Amino acid sequence: MGSYRILKRKWPSGTAMWTMMIAELALTVTLLILTALAQPDTYRTKLWRAGYQLGFNSNPSLIQFAHANGREPPKIPFVWSRTLTDYNVAIAIISLFFLITRLIAFIMDFWYPIVVLPINIAFVALYAASLGGQAGPDYLDPTRPSRVAWYIAKPCSVAANTDIQGYCTSAKGTFAAFSLMFVVTLVNLGLTIWALIPNERDTRDWDSDDEDEEEHLGSAPGASNRKNSAWEMQSIPPTTPRTGLMPYTPRTTAFNILDRKNPARQQQ
Repeated sequence: MGSYRILKRKWPSGTAMWTMMIAELALTVTLLILTALAQPDTYRTKLWRAGYQLGFNSNPSLIQFAHANGREPPKIPFVWSRTLTDYNVAIAIISLFFLITRLIAFIMDFWYPIVVLPINIAFVALYAASLGGQAGPDYLDPTRPSRVAWYIAKPCSVAANTDIQGYCTSAKGTFAAFSLMFVVTLVNLGLTIWALIPNERDTRDWDSDDEDEEEHLGSAPGASNRKNSAWEMQSIPPTTPRTGLMPYTPRTTAFNILDRKNPARQQQ
């Protein structure tokens, strides 16, 4: 009986891995564009103020009022903070870096599931925090509590201003892209857990990684015929029995004729 292989485990589906990397590349590029457009404060404060005017959340002027009255300013809700904007940009950049690393490591066969597991768990947590922040609550004003940001919970058409509607659409699109990326990270985590689950390979002993390839080739149609053909091609050709006579070739005949015409030979 073979033992459980912790490090060098094969991925259950190479096609699924490539498919997820292509989807992740498309979403990562989209996130880089959307987060760059939102940096540093393209529409965050405008949506905050529009939500106050519509009666959905607190007033961003509360921060200015606190400074004007010499009081300590209240803590800005995470959904309206600069921290969330910078956080989303950082996630997009880190995702691109790890995607390139994964591509190279997967091609070089160094992308082991046990190493990837904590990375995928971390990305799931990072994207979950981003989604929670983008749709987060706003309890800064007790008279206007908001459990979910208005641009997520309500249609953009509630705002009469066309510019606000455009900003709302951009915010919704960013939230949708992060949601899809969150699904991708969950699928990557699922593939990693699947690869770590004990399977039939753990019931056999493997002397080297080459035997994995032999098993894969052996399961392919016609692999047995190709293997037998290879052995037949390597067979040793039969040798002629030794008779004690010189081999007779056309060159031998030519030399014999020249030898008879040699004058020195005729004098003997």
